[in-house]
Amino acid sequence: MAPRPSAPTVEHLSEPLGIGTATPRLGWTTQAEPAWRQAAYELQIERGRQTGHFTVAGADQVLVPWPDAPLASREQAHVRVRVTGEDGSVSPWSPATVLEAGLLHALDWSAAGVRPGWTEDASDSERRPPQFRRGFSLPAAVTRARLYVTAHGVYEVEINGSRVGREALNPGWTVYQQRLRYHTYDITDQLREGENAIGAWMGDGWWRGRYGFHGGTLNIYGTDIALLAQLEIDLADGTSLRIGTDADWSAHPSPVLHSSLYVGETYDAAALSPGWSSPGFDDSAWKPVAIAEFATGTLVAPDGPPVRCTEDLRPVSVGRTGPDTLLVDFGQNFAGRVHLAADRGVDPELSIHHAELLQDGALFTRNLRGATSVDRYLGSDGSIDWEPRFTIHGFRYAEIRGYRGEIDQLRITGRVYHSDMRRTGWLETSHDGLNRLHENVRWSMRSNFVDVPTDCPQRDERLGWTGDLQVFAPTGSYLYDLSGFVTSWLRDVEVEQQRFGTVPWYVPVIPGAPQWTPINPGAVWGDVAVLTPWTLYERFGDTGVLENQYASARAWVDQVERLAGPSRLWNSGMQLGDWLDPAAPPEDPTLALTDPYLVATAYFAWSAQRLSQTAAVLGRGDDAERYGRLAREVRTAFGAEWGRSDGLLTNGTQTGYALAIAFDLLDDPERAGAELAALVRARGNRVGAGFAGVNLVADALSRTGQLETAFDLLLEERTPSWLSMVGKGATTMWERWDSLLDDGTVNPGEMNSFNHYALGSIADWMHRVIGGIEPLEPGYRRIRFAPVPGGDLTGARARHDSPYGTIECVWTRVDGSLDVSVTLPIGTTGVVEVAGLQRREVGPGTHLFTIPQ
Repeated sequence: MAPRPSAPTVEHLSEPLGIGTATPRLGWTTQAEPAWRQAAYELQIERGRQTGHFTVAGADQVLVPWPDAPLASREQAHVRVRVTGEDGSVSPWSPATVLEAGLLHALDWSAAGVRPGWTEDASDSERRPPQFRRGFSLPAAVTRARLYVTAHGVYEVEINGSRVGREALNPGWTVYQQRLRYHTYDITDQLREGENAIGAWMGDGWWRGRYGFHGGTLNIYGTDIALLAQLEIDLADGTSLRIGTDADWSAHPSPVLHSSLYVGETYDAAALSPGWSSPGFDDSAWKPVAIAEFATGTLVAPDGPPVRCTEDLRPVSVGRTGPDTLLVDFGQNFAGRVHLAADRGVDPELSIHHAELLQDGALFTRNLRGATSVDRYLGSDGSIDWEPRFTIHGFRYAEIRGYRGEIDQLRITGRVYHSDMRRTGWLETSHDGLNRLHENVRWSMRSNFVDVPTDCPQRDERLGWTGDLQVFAPTGSYLYDLSGFVTSWLRDVEVEQQRFGTVPWYVPVIPGAPQWTPINPGAVWGDVAVLTPWTLYERFGDTGVLENQYASARAWVDQVERLAGPSRLWNSGMQLGDWLDPAAPPEDPTLALTDPYLVATAYFAWSAQRLSQTAAVLGRGDDAERYGRLAREVRTAFGAEWGRSDGLLTNGTQTGYALAIAFDLLDDPERAGAELAALVRARGNRVGAGFAGVNLVADALSRTGQLETAFDLLLEERTPSWLSMVGKGATTMWERWDSLLDDGTVNPGEMNSFNHYALGSIADWMHRVIGGIEPLEPGYRRIRFAPVPGGDLTGARARHDSPYGTIECVWTRVDGSLDVSVTLPIGTTGVVEVAGLQRREVGPGTHLFTIPQ
């Protein structure tokens, strides 16, 4: 088979339209015979009438540098690749990827932002958002048209009565003062010669909606909703037009009477003006707009995918609980919205109430706190075809009130919304409980990767907690291509770090409860600045993220070094420690068994070590030596403070040993591993770790020869354990190990989410140890296959779509033997390390092994 490269990828973008860099990095995968090896590649780049060819020797194929002159704003390029093998074979040209630069400079924007011209009460949390529109005429057919658009608030655009794109909650949530995203749309097919019209729905979103703790804060970023849109149109007669938001636009109060990410949305169908976004509409009753200021220097193109509906769920049951009330069970906890449709029989007012679970047959809403999560539809003429636009809820159950019609006449759909990342990871085992656990982890990731990595999708919080993402990033990077998503968020982490003088607890920062204000440095959470860029480098082969985040990473370690002082012990300040240790009381998640300063110092050592490695990768030799020395000094201080003469810890907890072993802080890790195993067995194989240790306990056990105990811990079904959640019917991960108590009632703690991904970080160990796939070199260029048939498992299948292509490991225990199959893509090598088999080096292709047991 002749080698065949794929169409090139562009940065971490699945849709390279309106990209934000003039020199995008490229990548590709190659299908070829297993023995084939790349020796060189050639890029063909067509830019208008010019075509360039660029030949580069070497095997690189992931995020290779742009070889041509930088792109100009709006410039389009067609890129192909062909590869040459070490055997001299030359592939055909790949399919072309069409990429296009966005507006790369502030001066590319000529539009002026618009806001409603009427006066609003800025203290009113239920201000009615506007709609904007403008009609315009085109004197000739359209050959090319782009819409560049952003907002203060959230928006949806329509052109000639049809929606533009499928995105939700655009422009998303960033640190708006420094970074406001705009999106680029190809609208060529939506325009026509003659009369046209453009309109925009608007909502409060994060910009001015009430958001945050204890009732939330209003107008966090501003008081006015505003739109910035710029249409650039090329016509068949050779002319071009630019139509931007300006004083010629009109505004009108929206049929969306109120929208809130927490409270929900109220929509009045009777207030809709038919044809409002189509040509020929009479907008004489609409009001003039006022000009709104946008800082165009802050506008940036997206680094990752937008939020979209990615799946529709049908109810598993719909029952009537009252003369006008239906209870709907979607069978799955998720983040999204309900869509209702009926041709007749709908009363003038419906409301949809949301909850994650039932108690005594009724919606349980206490854990929503101030997020009432109710959507209302008013003004029905007997029919309905509607879902909210500018809100999102975390729920499994919905109660529809105000419907007296026949159940089968109402079409009910659960619409799943999250950032539209490409799925890259699968794991299936012979154990049904583990399979459900793995799905629960994946569903919690989907529910919380909604433009920022939130902690939960249901209550009045939904913030980008830095510690949660830090512990979960290795798991998430296997399941989905989160590279662009997290890269974007890390830019905001650095912005907020500079603004507040430390890495905040959550990003973007909004006014918080007294516990979180003023912002203090804290271990585990602040270490995201160092550890998460390294995870992206390790899993996606991206040295760029290390370079871009290096100043942030170094600033964090330098700050902790100052706080620790000459003692090298970080034993001061506010620390969350092993947050939500199962031993902590419901009212205080910080009261863990592990000394919070042990946690802080252990993470200090690990971040210093990772920073040293980062510096080495980037060729910063002096920094690599300096931070390596610092890591060793902290390791010595850790041992002097918490080490015992027998090699164990004075604060001997599951998390304490997990950190010490995983972060290489002990001279005799095997002895510590045996003690950790004894601690686990003493608890009946139940988990004794919170957020700081949950992702490391199984690793610490398996690394020190305690595999049997690691599997016992994973497979335990009594509370607290991962499978105890599964046994209680969980379809997502919980915030607390005992969010639902053994008697079926809800934990009394105020903070109690049933959709929280952090405790799902165990899945990284499952992928590497049960699934047997582990990166040894960045981007999985070299792979370790070391599946472990532990517990009572009889088989597993793991698959990961890496930057080089699909990796697979399948194993089964049959008739006294272990059969293992591993598959590697072109461009990678691997090593197979399975008990009973001599270590094997393998190359691309599929390799089968049978090991007597």
